[in-house]
Amino acid sequence: MRVRAQMSMLFHLDKCIGCHTCSVACKNLWTDRKGAEYMWWNNVETRPGTGYPTGWEDQDHYKGGWRRDENGRLKLRLHSRASGLAKLFFNPALPELDDYYEPFTFKYNDLFDSPQGEHQPTAEPVSKITWQPIEITSGPNWDDDLGGSDIYAANDPSMNGIDAAIREQMSEIERVVFNYLPRICNHCLNPACVGACPSGAIYKRAEDGVVLVNEDKCRAWRMCVAACPYKKVYYNWSTGKSEKCILCFPRLETGQAPACAHSCVGRIRYMGVLLYDADRIADVVSMPEDQLLDAQLDMILDPWDDRVVAAAAAAGIGDDWIDAARRSPVYQFVKVWGMALPLHPEYRTAAMMFYIPPLSPVISSIEGNLTRLDLPEEREDFELLEDLDKARLPVQYLANLFSVGDEEVIRKVLKKMLAVRTYKRRQSVDGEITESTLALLEAAGTTPEEVEAIYKLTTIPTIDDRFVLPPYHREVSIETLNDPLAYKGETGFGYIEPPRRGA
Repeated sequence: MRVRAQMSMLFHLDKCIGCHTCSVACKNLWTDRKGAEYMWWNNVETRPGTGYPTGWEDQDHYKGGWRRDENGRLKLRLHSRASGLAKLFFNPALPELDDYYEPFTFKYNDLFDSPQGEHQPTAEPVSKITWQPIEITSGPNWDDDLGGSDIYAANDPSMNGIDAAIREQMSEIERVVFNYLPRICNHCLNPACVGACPSGAIYKRAEDGVVLVNEDKCRAWRMCVAACPYKKVYYNWSTGKSEKCILCFPRLETGQAPACAHSCVGRIRYMGVLLYDADRIADVVSMPEDQLLDAQLDMILDPWDDRVVAAAAAAGIGDDWIDAARRSPVYQFVKVWGMALPLHPEYRTAAMMFYIPPLSPVISSIEGNLTRLDLPEEREDFELLEDLDKARLPVQYLANLFSVGDEEVIRKVLKKMLAVRTYKRRQSVDGEITESTLALLEAAGTTPEEVEAIYKLTTIPTIDDRFVLPPYHREVSIETLNDPLAYKGETGFGYIEPPRRGA
C-alpha cells in the first residue's frame, strides 16, 4: 500500500443556482490578461447541453482520455508514441476557435466620446483578434437556461441511450428541464494531459495531487489540450505556453479556499483531503467499464484504519493531514454516505473532483391550461421512491454523466436524497415522524442519525465545515530542492522565472 493525499473538491449540484460567481471570481484572479481571453478554468454549463468548448464530451472527435484495448492494456485515445511524433505539427483533435468563441470586448470610449445626440450611446462589441465590429454568436455557457431545448440538448453526447419518447418530451416547452454543471480541472490520478505531453512539462504535485504545468519546460505542442477529455487545459497564444486550473494552490497554502469555492453563492462546494492507494491506480483505470466506478471509489482509503494511518505516516503524510482526511466533508459524501460520484469515469483518468447528482421535479402535463403533476392524487410528490422514472431529468442521462451508464448507482443516490428531504419535511412541517417515513429511510438504505448528519452538512454548514484545509508544509517541500531562504517571500505567488516565448 502506497498512501498519497489528494486535495479534492465536491459539487452539490442540487444547490447550484447557476449564478456564475465562481467563474467570474476565477476569471478576475487568474485569467484576466493577454492570451487568456477565452480561458475559463472554472465554467458553469447548463445541462442537457453541449458545454464549453462545444461538444467536449464527444471523444470520437476530440480523442481525449484513455481507452482499454482488446488485451486489457491502457492506451491514450489520442495517439500512440509513434503516431504522436507524426502529429506534432498537425493535430486534428485540437479544438478550434469556433469551438470556444472569438474573444471580444466593447468600444467603451464610445460612451464618453460620442457626439451629443437624441439617444444614449452604446458600447459596440469588437473582436479582440481583428478589432473589427462583430456580432457575438457564442461564448462560455452560451446556451444558459436553454439546456432542455432541441437546439443544445439534441447535441449533448450524454443524451445517448435515452428513449426517443423521453427526448421528445424534454424538448416540449412545458417540460423543458435543465440543471447546472460547474467544472474545473479534475486533477486526475491518471491524467491524460500528463501522459500525452512530449515535453514532460505537466506533472502531479505529490503533496496534494494538484496537476500543474511547468512553463519553463512547455514547448507548446498542445498535446495536453487534445488529450484532456474534460478540455480543461488551454493554450496561451501570447506566451506560447499551456495553462490550466491550479486549484488556487497559493490560496490553499495559506489556509484559504480556492476563489471559485470561496465565492460560491449557493455554497455548493466542499473541499477536503482524500487518502488513496497509489499502487492500485494502474489496475483501477484498466478495469472493464462495468467495474470502473466501484474500483475507483474502493481506491480511496479509510483514514480511521490503523493500517492506512501507519502507511500514510511511512509515506511522509503528517498527522495534521491525516486528521484533516478524517474530518473531510468530501470523504463523508463520497465514501461514508455514498452520495457523490466522479464525472465521466469511463475516460479512465480517475478524476478526483466529485458531484452529487441533482434532483428534479416530476414530469407534469398541461390540462386545461393548468399544470398537473403526473402522480396519483392520493400520494404526495417525492414520497414514491419507485417513481424516479417520472423525474424530468432522466436517470439514464445522469448515469451517462456520473456512473458509466449504470442507472442503479444514480437511483441509490437520488433515493437517499429524497429520503432526507421527506424525513426533514415530516419533522419540520408535520411535527412527527411516522412509521411510513422510517420505512422510507430503510428502503433508501439510511437511518435517522445519518439523515440528520447529511442535512446538517448539506443545508447549514459553516465555512469550517465546508472547507477542511490542512496546513501546508511548504518549507519541507522547498528544502528538498532549494535553499528556502532564497525563495522567502516568493513561494506560491507570481513567477520565479516569468515564461518567455520559445524558451
